Amino acid sequence: MTPPLPHVLVAEDNTLVADAMRLLFTETGHRVTTAGSIVEAVRVASTDPVDLLLLDLGLEDGDGVEVLDQLRARDAMPRVAVALTGRDEPEVIERCRAAGCRDVLLKPVPVGDLLRKSREWLNGAGAGHRP
Repeated sequence: MTPPLPHVLVAEDNTLVADAMRLLFTETGHRVTTAGSIVEAVRVASTDPVDLLLLDLGLEDGDGVEVLDQLRARDAMPRVAVALTGRDEPEVIERCRAAGCRDVLLKPVPVGDLLRKSREWLNGAGAGHRP
């Protein structure tokens, strides 16, 4: 029996970016769900455990970090959460890490880097960091 495919949730309100990430991760052996809002991301992650959450900080209904706050309250945190943002200010990075993000990547993230890092996160590099 083959193990289940890792579930990647892409919380991104830009449809073109979300679709590109869905294609990229589907073609590299992942099960992918996309969500364009905080409400949708929380609904998905609360009903279908997430291995890797790629979280845009600017979602259509607010600050993406709110997804992590709500998932923590529901005891439904993803195995690994990673923030994707266009802002690299130290206070933004610290806020993401404090909310439970394993990493913070500056957009646009090179595809090769994203795939390499996702393999590391999903294969347990730095395992044990679960907020």
